Amino acid sequence: MTSHVLILCTHNSARSVLAEGMLNHWATGLGRDVKAHSAGSAPSGRINPFAIEALQNAGIDTSTCRSKSWDEFSLDDAPPLSIVITVCDSAAAETCPVFFGGHGGQPVKVHWGYPDPSNAEGGDAGKRRAFELTRQAIGYRMLQLLQLPLATMSKVDLQSELVAIGQR
Repeated sequence: MTSHVLILCTHNSARSVLAEGMLNHWATGLGRDVKAHSAGSAPSGRINPFAIEALQNAGIDTSTCRSKSWDEFSLDDAPPLSIVITVCDSAAAETCPVFFGGHGGQPVKVHWGYPDPSNAEGGDAGKRRAFELTRQAIGYRMLQLLQLPLATMSKVDLQSELVAIGQR
């Protein structure tokens, strides 16, 4: 059974998109039955071009990337979510819609905050560097997530492991 992971950020234009791309890339490469999705509470409607560039430079297909509302994941036909990860502090502070996990339960929720690479100084070169460093940091945590036995872990153990990953 596929473990669906939703990554949230306010505008769904940078950090959450990097996380979705990295998790799907690593899951496919490692043969893990995990599918990442991303969304935002106030989606911008566009993906930051530096996020697209960072993913493409890492060999990741960005053709399906789009900025979308988290409301899509509270609809009846939404995938059953196992995990919800917020990657920006403002999204973590917001009241999320009700997301449904497999078998009608609630997904495990965790916050892994990253500074907004869009705010990096140093012009385009500074932004490129910040996006690449953010992509690498997110990728590192996604690799750790994929090492967990998601299909057999209790929600309590999963929550504890995800919090520990976020503190590393």
